[in-house]
Amino acid sequence: MKVTLDYGRTGLEVELPDERVVGPLSIRDVPPLADPHAAVREALANPIGTPPLAELARGRKNACILFCDITRPVPNKIILPPILQILEEQGIARQDILLLNATGLHRPNEGAELEEMLGAEIVANYRIENHHGKILEEHDYLGETPNGVPVYLDSRYVRADLKITTGLIEPHLMAGYSGGRKVICPGIAALETVKVWHGPRFLEHPRADCGILEGNPVHEENTRIAQMAGCDFIVNVCIDGQRRMTWVGAGDMIEAWQAGVRFVENVVKVPVPEPMDIVVTSCAGYPLDTTWYQAVKGLTGALPIVKQGGTIILAASLSEGLGSPEFQKLIAENQNLKLFKERIMGKDYFVMDQWQLEELAKVVERCKVKVVSDGIDADTLKTCFVEPAPSVEKALADSLAEYGPNARVAVIPKGPYVLPYVSA
Repeated sequence: MKVTLDYGRTGLEVELPDERVVGPLSIRDVPPLADPHAAVREALANPIGTPPLAELARGRKNACILFCDITRPVPNKIILPPILQILEEQGIARQDILLLNATGLHRPNEGAELEEMLGAEIVANYRIENHHGKILEEHDYLGETPNGVPVYLDSRYVRADLKITTGLIEPHLMAGYSGGRKVICPGIAALETVKVWHGPRFLEHPRADCGILEGNPVHEENTRIAQMAGCDFIVNVCIDGQRRMTWVGAGDMIEAWQAGVRFVENVVKVPVPEPMDIVVTSCAGYPLDTTWYQAVKGLTGALPIVKQGGTIILAASLSEGLGSPEFQKLIAENQNLKLFKERIMGKDYFVMDQWQLEELAKVVERCKVKVVSDGIDADTLKTCFVEPAPSVEKALADSLAEYGPNARVAVIPKGPYVLPYVSA
């Protein structure tokens, strides 16, 4: 069978043996919204758990709108214009509206990237700034949570008279699902907050995983942090495999987000009858698969259905390389993951982005990983605790030879957008 894996901007067509393959595993076919522009306007006028945005905006002096950075394919060009129009109609001057890029600890987005994300008209006519998670003085200290997390959030949002967040709801490898509270933490949190919230005390909990909310300490803690900052109104969406909007909701940060989670849960969960020897997957293509840091999400997404001692074959473009300088340092100074885990469980070792290497460690503790990529050479991939492969077909043939004639293969073309599970 021929299958196209999401890979970079173009996709990667691969040939798989029909008789061995379960799948392709894909999200449930949900019709996209017939008129997404009208659906957004309707959500703003009839929100969940709050008055309409126009009513909330009336009499406010200024507004801050959070939007996701380039690693999230949010349809901002559809979402943002009606929000901005309402704010101005209710008397908030354009110069008093700030669009703040919730980068978390990712790099800022400028120029052509912003135009790709927001559209040229918004970039030309509105004030747009990036969050800088490593500059502590740009954050306000809001206190410490009962779990000991110091809360530093971007001052520009904290001090705004009207606080609005936007985002995308999809499975998330640590927090269960993205969207909602996550645009505030880690979206506009300082490194001092994220390094504790993303520390082993939270991430090593068995319920800090994809698709899990109840009892998930990562989700519970960033919800608490977001509530400390406050949020007047959210606009969140769900998208399909072609990145068309399938759901939009607005209103209360928790109630509206929970409605979106209920929708997406019914779409993304896909059963398989038994654990698989081999899983062929992706990291959902551009913009998620541009770095090895982000591509780890493709591996964690496949982990629930791979056998202990099995193999995940990941195709990812990795067009921007490994990731941040800090992530590259982590890989360079930890030649084995056992030593790395021992270091982070102590009190004297911390490097930004260590949480993603911690997630990778969970994967390689369970199974082998083979990676196909045009963006990183084989020698560099070997330093990442994985095995490079020249093609998906070669990686699969080698794995089938290893596991024998009864080996079972699952394929997940859109990677972490699908939440597979073993039905038994």
